[in-house]
Amino acid sequence: MYPTKNIFTFSAVAIITFFISSCSSNHTEAVAATEVKKLAILTLEERTVTGEVVFPAHIEGKVNVDIKPQVDGYIEKIYVEEGAAVKKGAPLFKIEDAVYIQQLNNAQANLSIARAAMKSAALEVEKQTELNNSKVTSDFPLKTASVAFESAQANVALQTSIVEAARINLNFTLIKAPVDGMISRIPKRKGNLASKSDATALTTLSDISEVYAYFSMTEKDFLQFNLTHAGKTVPQIIAALPDVSLLLADGNRYGQPGKIQIVDGQFNTGTGAISLRAMFRNPKLLLRSGNTGRISLPETTSKALLVPVSATVDMQNKVFVYRLTKDNKAERVAVVVSATSGDDYVIREGLKAGDRIIAKEVSSVIEGESIQPIVAPIQQSKTN
Repeated sequence: MYPTKNIFTFSAVAIITFFISSCSSNHTEAVAATEVKKLAILTLEERTVTGEVVFPAHIEGKVNVDIKPQVDGYIEKIYVEEGAAVKKGAPLFKIEDAVYIQQLNNAQANLSIARAAMKSAALEVEKQTELNNSKVTSDFPLKTASVAFESAQANVALQTSIVEAARINLNFTLIKAPVDGMISRIPKRKGNLASKSDATALTTLSDISEVYAYFSMTEKDFLQFNLTHAGKTVPQIIAALPDVSLLLADGNRYGQPGKIQIVDGQFNTGTGAISLRAMFRNPKLLLRSGNTGRISLPETTSKALLVPVSATVDMQNKVFVYRLTKDNKAERVAVVVSATSGDDYVIREGLKAGDRIIAKEVSSVIEGESIQPIVAPIQQSKTN
């Protein structure tokens, strides 16, 4: 009897304890559910800022020359190494020239024969002229001799051109640099056959004392570009543009300023973009053809709204911020960024002056939840 009573008493106590614990847990969860996040809030104000707009770019040398043979033959010598800097007129490749020396010798011999034939024809003309003047012969032999002389003259001219062509071909066996520049990759080696019909060049020579950075703008960006810069026409706008800068692939800013020079005449119907080109001096030869980077264009915007990059969320190639409603609910809003200014985005669309946005800890915010706003100073980039 006594053991049974103890078991019953223990079970009753356990049930009561569990009930109290469960109630306590539910109460804690209810309290937690009613807690409101306290987050820093930024109220947007219009101001004039100078930011930058960036566009992906690829780099090309001022001059890029494909070096191709103009005669066929085996490569006898390569005078340069890949990556070497060469001056205009420096030898690059030598193609075996024995065949072309022989062609020149044959052409010169044929020219000598033609010149001898022309002299013989000239003597015949003199002879027939004297006979004709003496009335010994008719006009026919003189005319025949004159025609033969003219034919000999033409043959001399022909053989002279063949000699010149042979000499040119012989000179083509020594391939020289047409411009100053840097030697690119050399796919063929000594002993390989080089032909003027080869699709692949022997190498590419790039003059990179100055480089061009090519980039594109969408139609919308280009219209905005025209509206925000002084000038009635595109050439006037380009002439008045300030210097641009180049952001390198490692994130550093290139040390030389650049200048936009040209704009393509039309939009690409396939991409809906228009191409532009900026020129940069390259005294240290740091930039090479094939480099990539980003062109940074300065852009001054009046009545601009600045939003810290840290107050935004990137989702599916779009930028969002959390705006507070009148009853302090978090509302996710997509924005359009027109430029950057330091650590801030310059907002083109999606927000207006007076809007309150969550400035920090945005990754923890859930759309629609209540927020207790805390007015805290937010460090923004300096503006003009």
